[in-house]
Amino acid sequence: MKKNLLLIGGSYGIGAEIARLTSSKYNVYIASRSSENIPDNCDHLTFDVTKDDISSLELPETIDGLVYCPGSINLRPFKMLSPAAFQEDLEINFMSLVKVVHGLLPKLKTAEQASLVFFSTVAVQVGMPFHTSVAAAKGAIEGFAKALAAEYAPSFRVNVIAPSLTDTPLASKLLSSEEKKEKMAERHPLNRVGTTQDIAKTAVFLLSDDSSWITGQVIGVDGGMSTLNIN
Repeated sequence: MKKNLLLIGGSYGIGAEIARLTSSKYNVYIASRSSENIPDNCDHLTFDVTKDDISSLELPETIDGLVYCPGSINLRPFKMLSPAAFQEDLEINFMSLVKVVHGLLPKLKTAEQASLVFFSTVAVQVGMPFHTSVAAAKGAIEGFAKALAAEYAPSFRVNVIAPSLTDTPLASKLLSSEEKKEKMAERHPLNRVGTTQDIAKTAVFLLSDDSSWITGQVIGVDGGMSTLNIN
């Protein structure tokens, strides 16, 4: 019997790639604002994570896997970031995640061992200028995930992927020319930016039984940026 996988945001970027890689192995439900790029064998549910209640969706009684994809890349000097900007980043990255997980607890707890996958950023571990807001919001995710993993083990597993810059629509402004791509690639020991497949394949592994002894981890998929200094 196929397991049930719920992707919050899965119509583009990393979420869409996860859907593509899992659609033949899982019953995949995608809750997102847009139905574009949804594989034919996935079920789409219209959902705005900042406005809608996850418990209002028609979902199966058991959720075996949950991936929360919504996020932001709000890179500006701290002096140009208002408290409202911080609040907005916290809302999309963290508070909406909390609401989703809270609303799905009954369905996650009926699984044999559910797997939850969230996304952070390399900028939480490596201090980077202009990242104060997004690093704060993603840092909250990392702390939340570890505490949640401890509280609900062994009922379900919770892990976080912390990418560096990845070529997605969300990062399009940072990678809008070949010159920018080359400059960003040179910052990474592996001399390239990430692809959606790099991140999605890690998520698929964490969802699978192959990672059944992994929980409470923040896994850097970042071209070596968080641990290597080659300059």
